[in-house]
Amino acid sequence: MAERAKRLEKIPPYLFGEISRLKAKAIAEGKDVIDLGIGDPDQPTPEAVIRALSDAARNPETHRYDESPSGDPAFLDAVTRWFRGRFGIALDPATESLLLIGSKEGLAHLAWAYIDPGDLSLVPDPAYTVYKVNTLMAGGDVVTMPLLRENGFLPDLTAIPTEAARRAKLLWLNYPNNPTGAVADLGFYRDAVAFCRQYDILLVNDAAYAAVGLDGYVPASALQVEGAKECVIELHSFSKMYNMTGWRVGMAFGNADAIATLNKLKSNLDSKQFAAVSRAAAYAIENVDNSATLRLIEKRRDILVDGLNALGWAVPKPKATFYVWAPVPKGYTSAEFAKKLLEEAAVNTIPGSGYGEYGEGYIRMSLTVIGDKNGERVAEAVERIKRIAAR
Repeated sequence: MAERAKRLEKIPPYLFGEISRLKAKAIAEGKDVIDLGIGDPDQPTPEAVIRALSDAARNPETHRYDESPSGDPAFLDAVTRWFRGRFGIALDPATESLLLIGSKEGLAHLAWAYIDPGDLSLVPDPAYTVYKVNTLMAGGDVVTMPLLRENGFLPDLTAIPTEAARRAKLLWLNYPNNPTGAVADLGFYRDAVAFCRQYDILLVNDAAYAAVGLDGYVPASALQVEGAKECVIELHSFSKMYNMTGWRVGMAFGNADAIATLNKLKSNLDSKQFAAVSRAAAYAIENVDNSATLRLIEKRRDILVDGLNALGWAVPKPKATFYVWAPVPKGYTSAEFAKKLLEEAAVNTIPGSGYGEYGEGYIRMSLTVIGDKNGERVAEAVERIKRIAAR
């Protein structure tokens, strides 16, 4: 048998494996597990979007390869109109936008499009693992930017060593943030853009949760900063916007050279998304209101955070995302406490250590709860945690 590529050795061990095993064991034993682990919308894709997909799929034009340069023109026109309406920034659909097969794909391929062996990425910690893993697989090195509670889980750009800044090709950001739920304002983005312009770095902003603002909060875009188009590429996703995770459709906006570079790699790797999916997404972003899902997320957040804080926890209410980032009690590691919750309360959570060194001491609790209709499963999770806390 042929030897596998050595780059796969760069992938760290799957740190969620033990929790997944314990979850499967609990379910096999007949336990009623309340799953606060998965960050996947539990509500269905809006019916109008499904109808739009059905209509587009009946058009034989969508059955062939999408031979457009950057993605179905109707899709790119729709998403750039949405971006201008949401953030006030005009984009050229032909040169400053790109169809993605989900934002994860775009993030991974950006690393491969820019990182050569020995190149450097500046990566937040804790963070979605795609940034670090794909930098390493491409042969690059990583310098960690700690996300600390005292800094609002924003990286301290002034703490990045000058030599690392000079070597870096990419700086990865993700706001609203997974796993911490933190948000970034325009002041932070101005500093980040200035930093990247100073050191000739491409700022990659993973904005997958930009449409998941709660209580009327509207997340900012890095591209709203003056001069951002010189150094920013920002990725968005329909997964969280319209409960479309399985549809695999997203988009990149920003610097025209970065868009073209990513597109050059993609054109040799994929043949774009099924055009009917692209057109259904275009319909969604121009016609569909998914605010009912956000109201349900807000209700679940309030039940969970208020309930935990009534037990003496110190958990802030996130302004955006589906996540509550909760400190674990003293005497436990994040993995130990997640295991305790699963084994003794049948409540599944994700240990913060799975997102990096600086995630230790926290667990991530997701507000996308399968089987929950109106917050009742979240309330039950709080009651179960209360019972084990009282022992």
